[in-house]
Amino acid sequence: MKKILFLFLLAAAFILNGCGSGDQAEDEGQSTSEDQQTEENSGDTEGTVDTAAAEEEYKKSCQSCHGADLSGNVGPDLREVGSKYSQEEILEIIEKGRGGMPPGQATGEDAELISAWLAEKK
Repeated sequence: MKKILFLFLLAAAFILNGCGSGDQAEDEGQSTSEDQQTEENSGDTEGTVDTAAAEEEYKKSCQSCHGADLSGNVGPDLREVGSKYSQEEILEIIEKGRGGMPPGQATGEDAELISAWLAEKK
């Protein structure tokens, strides 16, 4: 029984570790074109999101749980998340977490960029 519990806890630790694999300390001090693009797009999500930058941030912060194709893995399917939630609601989920998703997987402008991109998924 102890071995099963140990294996379960070990597996859970690996899964949770994979959900937050981005190196935020490295990203915080850098001002990049994707940061500038996010500033230009704030409040306007329809067709103006820097898709390449958003996909790159998604890969860093979300892909391990939601899958490379947004179809879900440990986390839910995000392929049509924009038809269920607004950009503001998606941003709140990213920042505060929900269900098994821990808070702060992406922060600041990165979270805004990802939420704008996901809001277009309808």
